[in-house]
Amino acid sequence: MRKCPYCDFNSHESRGEIDEAGYLAALIADLEAALPQIWNRPVSSIFIGGGTPSLMSAATADALLAAIRMRLPLHPDAEITLEANPGTAEADKFAAFRAAGVTRLSIGVQSFDDAKLAALGRIHDSGEARHAIDLALRNFDRVNLDLMYALPQQTLADAERDIATAIGSGAGHISAYHLTLEPNTPFHHSPPPVPDDDLAADMQDMAEERLAAAGFEHYETSAFARPGQRCRHNLNYWTFGDYLGIGAGAHGKLSNHERIWRETRRRHPRDYLEAAARGEFLATRQDVARHQLPGEFMMNALRLNQGFPLSLFAERTGLPLAAIEESALAARRNGLLEANDGWLRPSPRGRRFLNRLLALFLDDSVT
Repeated sequence: MRKCPYCDFNSHESRGEIDEAGYLAALIADLEAALPQIWNRPVSSIFIGGGTPSLMSAATADALLAAIRMRLPLHPDAEITLEANPGTAEADKFAAFRAAGVTRLSIGVQSFDDAKLAALGRIHDSGEARHAIDLALRNFDRVNLDLMYALPQQTLADAERDIATAIGSGAGHISAYHLTLEPNTPFHHSPPPVPDDDLAADMQDMAEERLAAAGFEHYETSAFARPGQRCRHNLNYWTFGDYLGIGAGAHGKLSNHERIWRETRRRHPRDYLEAAARGEFLATRQDVARHQLPGEFMMNALRLNQGFPLSLFAERTGLPLAAIEESALAARRNGLLEANDGWLRPSPRGRRFLNRLLALFLDDSVT
């Protein structure tokens, strides 16, 4: 396994056998330590992501899900997503993951063009991607494909072929992302030749049009779903819901009647494993300050094209609507935000210039 040159996630190259048993024990210890914060809360979704979780065995996934069920009330219809790469060795395990209780698969295809996959440093080819999708759809009713556009030397026709192939695959959910050259990645230090902003915008317009014509709803900035195929787990993020993150480098956001806080686990797997073995606390916590809550909420909720009911702001932040009134009025004056029937939503212009819209809320101050 190797790390892709564009990736800034908390992933690490494997240089030997993976200690699955040790890592599973650490995850369970992490969950046990977190129980007082979430005791008896119903769990409606689980997302097994980060790095390449499909490298683990189905037996480990089964044991992890069993450990969660033993400790928390897992909803009978819970969405349980596993991220997977299209490599043959991983695809061969899809049926076993389904038997272990995984209900939704998210496959990191990125492109169906072998030249573009090589430029991205991916270790699968287009044939393996198609094979993995076929296997996934045989075993799962809900499958997501991750695609990127604005890839090195990509043309509009190249991007259109990728979108058309994804639509024709039968997957019910497609996540289409603009490739970004993140700091502290090889691509940032040595940028490849990527499309300019105008061509990238044309690719985005094309993807939205083709997916809409094929019956996909564009419900979030980068997410498109057929009816009944929206990602419930991500919808919880985008509506500023609570979530517990366990595992090396995992992030969480939790709240009670008094405060809202974020948690970060130890980043490196070795440090995480060693700390868990010593029984040490694995997370650092930081309260979200009252004046930060409007920006935190809006950074998530305004990713949703349908926006959010105004009542949700007070419910999730504990703040009055007056906390966002001035910024919302400014956004409406600039044509970035729409208000209707008790909802706020980004306008078409606001969706296109989302960072400009969000910036209006980041400086809000609440006393």
